[in-house]
Amino acid sequence: MNAALPPPIWTTGSTEVFKTGTWRAALPRHVRVPSPCHQACPVGGEIADWIGRARAQDLRGAWQVLTRHNPFPAIAGRICHHPCEAACNRQGFDEAVSICRLERHVGDAAIAAGWGFEAPQAERDGHVAVIGAGPAGLSAAFQLRRRGWRVTVFEASEAPGGLMRHGIPAYRLAREVLDAEIARLLALGITIRCGTPVSTPEAFEQLCAGHDAVFVATGAARVKRLPVLDPALPGVMDGAAYLAAANAGRAPALGRRVVVIGGGSAALDAARSARRAGHAVTVLALEAREQMPAQREEVDEALDEGLEIVNGAMLTGCEATPAGLRLHGTAVRFAPGAARGSFTVQPIDGTAFELRADAVLVSIGQDPELGILGDTLAHDGGLLAADTRQATARDGVWAGGDVASLERYVTEAVGMGQAAALDIHRVLLQRSGTAQAADWHGSEHAAGARVPSDAPTGRAGRPPAVATGPLGETPAGADELPSIDRTVTLQGIATWYHEPAARAPVALRPAEERVRGHDEVQLPLTVAQALAEAGRCFSCGSCVHCDNCVIVCPDLAVVRRPDVNGAPAGYTVLGDYCKGCGLCVRECPTGSMTMQEEAR
Repeated sequence: MNAALPPPIWTTGSTEVFKTGTWRAALPRHVRVPSPCHQACPVGGEIADWIGRARAQDLRGAWQVLTRHNPFPAIAGRICHHPCEAACNRQGFDEAVSICRLERHVGDAAIAAGWGFEAPQAERDGHVAVIGAGPAGLSAAFQLRRRGWRVTVFEASEAPGGLMRHGIPAYRLAREVLDAEIARLLALGITIRCGTPVSTPEAFEQLCAGHDAVFVATGAARVKRLPVLDPALPGVMDGAAYLAAANAGRAPALGRRVVVIGGGSAALDAARSARRAGHAVTVLALEAREQMPAQREEVDEALDEGLEIVNGAMLTGCEATPAGLRLHGTAVRFAPGAARGSFTVQPIDGTAFELRADAVLVSIGQDPELGILGDTLAHDGGLLAADTRQATARDGVWAGGDVASLERYVTEAVGMGQAAALDIHRVLLQRSGTAQAADWHGSEHAAGARVPSDAPTGRAGRPPAVATGPLGETPAGADELPSIDRTVTLQGIATWYHEPAARAPVALRPAEERVRGHDEVQLPLTVAQALAEAGRCFSCGSCVHCDNCVIVCPDLAVVRRPDVNGAPAGYTVLGDYCKGCGLCVRECPTGSMTMQEEAR
C-alpha cells in the first residue's frame, strides 16, 4: 500500500485526513447583513443589537447602543412615526415587533436609573455653532460634543426642545421626560444660549466668522395661509400658535365650537388640545381617512376622545355672523402627487355644506424663514439646499431638520443632525491635519451609522473583502464579521425556529379620563411585555451564537471559537472540509450566513 495515500478504511480514528472541501463550489460565511428595520430607521439605529441586549435583560447595554445614534430614546419611543415597524420582517410572519414601545421602555429605564453619557475622551481645538435647539440641532450638538468639539447652541425661545416642546402636547410627550433627556445631553458640556435668536443676515455672518463650522437647524415657523380664509376674522388663529400656548399652559378661550383645518399630526395635536380645553371640535381634512398624514393611532385616539373628523373636504369660504363663524365647504377627491407635499384636489359637484364655529384653527403646515440667513446659501424651493451629508454649498455651513427637508418628523431631524455632525467632524479633522482612519471609520461607521451613498468606504466602514485563514476558513467573530449590502428578507430567515407570538397590545388611558387632563395617553409596556416583545425579534442579519451552524453541519466543518472574556468569539468554517452543501445557511434562524461562490 502506498503510504502517501489515505487508508481505504477508517483506521486512524479521525476523518481529518479526508479533505472533502475540494468538492464544493461555494463556501458558507457568517456575515453582518443589514436588517430592514435598520435600513428604514431615520437615525440608522442598530435595532437588532439593542433589542438583543434588552432580551438578555441588559437594559443599560441596550440604551448605550440606542444612544450611539439617538440621544432621545424615551422621546422617540413616544412620538416616532416608526417606519422600522412597517419594514419589520416579522410582519410577514405574524405581526411586526413593537420596536417603538420597546425603545420607550429602555429610555424610561435610563431616566429612572439616572444613566448619563461618558465625557468626551479628548478635547479638540474647534468650536461649532448650532442654530436652533430642536431635535436636529440638539442631535448634532450631541454627536459633535461626544467627539470632543466645543459646541454652542443658539436658541430663540426661552427653553430648548423646539418642536418637541412647543409643538407636541404633554399627553403625547410628558415634559419631565423631555426635560430629563435634554438635561442629560447638555451635561456633556454643551453650551446653550436660550433667548438668543439669530434673526438677521448680519447676525448669521458674525456667527459664521466666529466659529469653525455652523449647523443651521432653525426649523419651519412661517405659517401657511388659506387664500379663502381671512386671518383677520374674529376667532381665526394659527394652529401652531394655539398649540404652543396650550403647551405652555396658556390656551386662549375659543368659544364652544372649534373647527381645525388640516389632516396631519400638528392638526390633530391642536384639535385634541382644544378638546381637553373643553371645546367641541371638528377636524376638516382634505384627505380620505386612510390618506391622512397623521399616524393611524393618533386618528383613532382622537375619535375615541370625541372629535369629529370630516374627511375628503375643502374649505371654500368663511364669514362672520352675529352667531359666530359660518364656514362653507365642499367634498373633494384628493390625489397625492409624485413629490412629497404635492397633491391635487377635485371638488365634487353638489356636495356643498356649511359648518358653524366660534373659532377656526389653521394647521396646514409651515415653511422655513430663509431671509434671516441672507443670500449666501442656495435654496431648493422653499428649503435650504443640502446634500446627503447635510452640507450646503457654502463652505463651513451645514443644514438639517425642517429648514432643509419636507420629512417633518422628529426622528428624521435627529438623523439629519447626526449626519451633519459626522461630516463636520470629518471636515474639521481634515482641516487640522490630524485625521486618521480610526477617527472616521472607528468613531462613526463602526457604531453602525447609515453611510451616505457617496461616502468613501463601505457600510460600517469595513472593507467588503472576506478574510480567510490557513485552512481556507472564514472567521466569524463579533469584530471581524464582513458586512454585505443586501437586506435580509423573510425568505432568508429559518422561521421554523420561531414560535408565533402576538404583539403586545397598546394600552391607553380611558378616553373619558384623557380629555380631563394632560396625562400621557399611551401607557408603557410592563416588564413582562417588554421581555416578550424583545423575544419576538428575529435579530435579522445578526448572529446570535445559537450554534445551529455547528449542530447541522454533516462534515463537522463549522466550529465555535472559545469565548473571549465571557463574550462569544464567533465561528470558523473549515474550508478544507466544508463541501458547500449550504445546510448551515438554510438553517440559520437570523439570516446571518450566506454562500460565497468560489472560482477555481
